Amino acid sequence: MSSPFRPTLHSSELSSPAGAHFGPEQATRQPHRGGGGRGRGGSGGRGRGGPMGGGRFGRPGPEEPTNPEDAVEVEGTVAAVLAGTMFRVKLRNGHMVLAHISGKMRKRFIRLVIGDEVKLEMSPYDPDKARIVYRL
Repeated sequence: MSSPFRPTLHSSELSSPAGAHFGPEQATRQPHRGGGGRGRGGSGGRGRGGPMGGGRFGRPGPEEPTNPEDAVEVEGTVAAVLAGTMFRVKLRNGHMVLAHISGKMRKRFIRLVIGDEVKLEMSPYDPDKARIVYRL
């Protein structure tokens, strides 16, 4: 006699491990383990993982660049406003550079005029050009 609270087991369910039975429409599907597709969650075996690095097989992810040749931060004063969001900036050491506004400053519509104190990032490979990253 079967209880109304307990389902009747079929003969195919008796031989399979607990929780491994699939219905007839799902007979070939495997249990979901996360990732794999284009949805959220997990690295899915593709890409580099999250902000903590890692990715697939526990490999270490990319580290923050600590190369001293990345960018040199200097301060200066806007000396001239040129076309196309370009500026002539006079550095504290007297050197003049051609500078453009960084993308974040463009996005926030930060306006610069002659005489503004600015923070610049310069590449060590081209000492005549710079990027304005902050208005002081």
